[in-house]
Amino acid sequence: MTVVVDTRQLSFEEYCQLDDSDRRYELVNGELRLMNPPTMRHFFIAKFLERAFDAEIQRLQQPWTCLQGAGVRTGLAKSRLPDLMVVSIDAAMELLDRSAVFQTAPFLAVEIVSPSSSVDDYRYKRSEYGAIEIPEYWIVDGRDRKVRVLHLDEGFYEETIYTDDEAIASKLFPELNVTATQIFAIGGK
Repeated sequence: MTVVVDTRQLSFEEYCQLDDSDRRYELVNGELRLMNPPTMRHFFIAKFLERAFDAEIQRLQQPWTCLQGAGVRTGLAKSRLPDLMVVSIDAAMELLDRSAVFQTAPFLAVEIVSPSSSVDDYRYKRSEYGAIEIPEYWIVDGRDRKVRVLHLDEGFYEETIYTDDEAIASKLFPELNVTATQIFAIGGK
């Protein structure tokens, strides 16, 4: 369940100035939505993917970084907190001493589905991420042990579903060697 914690309408700029380090919020149509704390399984999946993406970034020698916990502006009064994002180092450095909310689309965003975020991850974020033209969006769902990889094609996402030991195909990381089984193993083993 997503909880709206502030009914006054906030601008994106006001959202970026919030000083509440104990809680994480998304901004949805000007309203603050409190994000539930993730499970440990969620953290393990995120850490596994972050390490895999970091290894590929290093192997490819790209000026990119993989971040957990940073936000991305998805509309006039909207900001989402993907579980992982791959962005350029230059874009990250521009925010060095400011709120870590990107106003440009990351190269890749990952959402790890939890019961409280299912509708947002599958429906609303898919639409918002497509509108700001995030080229690659992963939906990692441990309930059905599926990884959906969406690639933007002429303004719409084309979806491929991966299960079990199928190698996941990423356009950003064409030589990535990761399977759904690896992602869903506790601790990414």
